[in-house]
Amino acid sequence: MTSGDKLIKNILNSAVEGINEKKGEKIISLKFSTEQSSICDYFIICEATSTKQAQAISDYIQKKLRKELKVRPFNVEGYETGSWILLDYFDVIIHIFLSETREFYGLEKLWADSEIVKYN
Repeated sequence: MTSGDKLIKNILNSAVEGINEKKGEKIISLKFSTEQSSICDYFIICEATSTKQAQAISDYIQKKLRKELKVRPFNVEGYETGSWILLDYFDVIIHIFLSETREFYGLEKLWADSEIVKYN
C-alpha cells in the first residue's frame, strides 16, 4: 500500500467516524474502479435530519481531518442551504444529504455497480 493509498483509507475511516460521532445516518461508501470513475476513488454518502445537523457534520469532518490528517477539502459546496453538502478531498468525496434530497438524486442507484459498504 502506497502512502497515497494509506491517506485515502485514513480520510475514509476518519470521515465515517466523524459522521457517526455527529449522529449521521445511513452511512455508506462507494468504491470506484478505474473503469467507473476518474473523478475519485470513493464517495461517502450519509444523511442528516436537518440542515443544522448537516452543517454540523460538515464542520466536524473538516475539523477532524484537518487535526488528525492535516488535510483540507479542495472544495465545499452546498453548505449555505444544507440540503446537500459536498466535501471534496480529491480521492474521497463526501456527500451529506437531507433524506429527501438523497432520495431525489439517488447517487447509490447511479453508481450501483460500485463496491458498496454500509456502516450503519
